[in-house]
Amino acid sequence: MSETVADPAHEAIRKDISENDVVLFMKGTASMPQCGFSSRVAGVLNYMGIAYKDVNVLADEAIRNGIKSFSDWPTIPQLYVKGEFVGGCDIITEMTLSGELDTLLEENGIAFDKDAAAKIREANA
Repeated sequence: MSETVADPAHEAIRKDISENDVVLFMKGTASMPQCGFSSRVAGVLNYMGIAYKDVNVLADEAIRNGIKSFSDWPTIPQLYVKGEFVGGCDIITEMTLSGELDTLLEENGIAFDKDAAAKIREANA
């Protein structure tokens, strides 16, 4: 029998999502996103005043590949709330516009600017 070795990237990911209420695995950083999809999700979180940890997958190839197998989701960015994978750019965009993101944040006790969330919906109505 072969001994399963814990994947160090998965361990680092597990640590980040267990120690932070909201984590965004993205290309670039919250202040300097390096792809349009990461920029859109970070922009929503920043605008809504959500405190989150940004993890730049471009800085670590193991994390960049590891997050895809960890979540079984092929694309980046990836948003986690209270340790649960929420989705990528399209899902976060849809949830923001439908109000589902507000509900998810409220249910998990995550502070955010409700007026900003409403403005995003108004601007995209």
